[in-house]
Amino acid sequence: MKRDPFAPRVRPLASIAARAACVALVGAALVAGCASSPSNRFYTLGGGSQAQRAAATPAFLIEVPAVDVPSQVARNQFVVNESATRVNVLEQERWASLPADEIRRALSADLAAKLGTFDVFGSPHPENVPVLRVSVNVSRFESWPDSHTMLDSVWSVRALRTQTVVTCHTVLRETVGTGYDALVAGHRRALDELTDAIAPVVRALAAGSRTPAPGALDCSTGSANAEASHGTP
Repeated sequence: MKRDPFAPRVRPLASIAARAACVALVGAALVAGCASSPSNRFYTLGGGSQAQRAAATPAFLIEVPAVDVPSQVARNQFVVNESATRVNVLEQERWASLPADEIRRALSADLAAKLGTFDVFGSPHPENVPVLRVSVNVSRFESWPDSHTMLDSVWSVRALRTQTVVTCHTVLRETVGTGYDALVAGHRRALDELTDAIAPVVRALAAGSRTPAPGALDCSTGSANAEASHGTP
C-alpha cells in the first residue's frame, strides 16, 4: 500500500523525548560553561591626591594633553612581561580605560591637587591667567608580576605665554608584591613620584622667570636629565 505523500508524518514519542533530552543537556552544559567562566576584572590608576584644594581663581592653570604610550600596551588587557623578549596578554585582567587615558587622568588629577589649580585642556579659560602645558611621552610602561613596574618617560612643561620649555627624562622602577593589585599600586606610586618631579618645574615657570631656578630643573626622581629652552622649538 502506497503512503500518501501529503499525509502528516507521525514521529514516535520515544524519538521526540530523546531529542528533547539532548537539547536539554546541551542547554544545561552551555549554562554551566557560562557560569564557570571567570569574569573580567577592571583596574584603574585613579588619581587626585588631596594635598591641596584649588583656589576659586588660581594664579595659573595647567593643560595635560593626551599621553603617548608604546603601541604594545595600548589596549585594555593587561600586558605583563615574562622576559626581555616575551609578554603575556591577559584577557581577564583589564584596565577600566586605555592605559594612555588612565595615565593622563591620574597625572591631571594629581598635578591639579598638588599645585592648587585646574586642568583646562580642551576647555575655555581666561586669557589673563598663565597656562602651563605638561606633555608626557611614555616609552616604557612595563609590568613584571611579583617583581617590579617600570615607567620611562620624557616630559616637558611649556609656559604658553613666554614659550619657555623645560624638558626632562625620568625613569621610575617600583618593587611590587604578588598579584595584579600590586602591579597597579606600583604604577600608581610611579605616577605620584612623576608628578612630584613635574610640579616644581610648573611652579617655576608659572612664576614668570624665563630661566627657571636651578632647583626647578632637578629631575632627581629616578634617573633623569633636564634641559631648558626658549621660544618655539
